[in-house]
Amino acid sequence: MRKKSLIILLFVVFCLYLTGCGSENPESMKSGYYTAEMSGYSHGWKEYVCILVKNDSIISIEFNAKDPSGFIKAWDNAYMRDMKTEAGTYPNEYTRLYGSSLITTQDIEKVDTVSGATHSGGNFYKLVYAAVEQAKEGNPDVAVVVAEEE
Repeated sequence: MRKKSLIILLFVVFCLYLTGCGSENPESMKSGYYTAEMSGYSHGWKEYVCILVKNDSIISIEFNAKDPSGFIKAWDNAYMRDMKTEAGTYPNEYTRLYGSSLITTQDIEKVDTVSGATHSGGNFYKLVYAAVEQAKEGNPDVAVVVAEEE
């Protein structure tokens, strides 16, 4: 009988350990894909971010913009040449810089703004914040971020 009681006690302790005594950190992110996009187009482009969360960490991110037909801004070679000449950077460069910085730091507050892409940097911050909030709730719906101009 004593052995049976010990086994039951160990089982209960193990279950409490797995469930965290029934409490979950409300600030932790649930594993999955989470997306946020701007509410409208700016200069013909709508920026968006999609994050992949695993074990409460962002392990992958896509930050980009699309036109109304779905064409991706980072694929537009003419836009890239013009922007690189005028701003010193271009979408395929700064989107990767913002994304890799976020994955490295895991903190949007520690992501530095890329010179020449400050408007997109501001949107990146807002989009990531919205996607992280979705991840905390475990809500797979696309979060819509209202642009300041609207």
